[in-house]
Amino acid sequence: MIRSMTAYASAETTGPAGTLSCELRTVNHRYLELSPRLPDELRGFESLLRERIAAKLSRGKLDLTVRRTSDARSGPLQVDHALLSRLSELNLDLAARFPGMQVEFTELLRFPGVLQQNAADPESQQAALFDVLDRALDALTATREREGEKLGEILRDKLDSIERVVADVRGWMPEIRATLRARLEARLADLKQPVEPGRLEQELVLQITRTDVDEELDRLDTHISETRRVLGLAEPVGRRLDFLMQEFNREANTLGSKSVDARSTNAAVELKVLIEQMREQVQNIE
Repeated sequence: MIRSMTAYASAETTGPAGTLSCELRTVNHRYLELSPRLPDELRGFESLLRERIAAKLSRGKLDLTVRRTSDARSGPLQVDHALLSRLSELNLDLAARFPGMQVEFTELLRFPGVLQQNAADPESQQAALFDVLDRALDALTATREREGEKLGEILRDKLDSIERVVADVRGWMPEIRATLRARLEARLADLKQPVEPGRLEQELVLQITRTDVDEELDRLDTHISETRRVLGLAEPVGRRLDFLMQEFNREANTLGSKSVDARSTNAAVELKVLIEQMREQVQNIE
């Protein structure tokens, strides 16, 4: 199944430790490259998280953002009495030096670390993280598959166009060879010196050999069939398609270099345009 490498997905879960949200953004890349941003208390799970992602994605640059929001109503609160005592002593010392200064009790509670919520145990944190990650990955995969279907339709349409161009060139070749023979006969007839017997046939064979494109047309047909087969595979096919685009382009270049007719020259140009359009789409396929 064709999957695009460009997609976005998110998921959210709420538990005893608060709300955990996960955002995934992917763009095309030659390999799988992960850029995770995790809360400090979840960084210990990064290696497991990478393994979990690599089991579902093979290519693409993925930006992963996990956010945790605590809810004071979701669990018991604790006060760091030692820290609060030090802040109180500091407050008394500063109040003696600055009589007009007043510090409210609620302001002390806002100081980082004074008011704490019991953290969930590691197993619960891991379970919540993997749950929200899996749901985000499933949504991301579904989006990539939907985009992949569209890319597959575009590529198959381009293949149909390439197949028509190849068939046209193959149909023109007998006429092109006949025109080449007539042109060569006219040139030899203009020579003032008599032509050796068999010279026409030798020159004709040489010219036809230099301009013969049957092999290139056959290979293009083979590449078309192979590309259609690859598009139907269930595994990631982006690298195979990228290689096939190179092979398509090589045959189109050779076809253009051997051309002795305006029609086949224009056909080679059209092939290169179609192949480049396909290559641009292939860059987004996993």
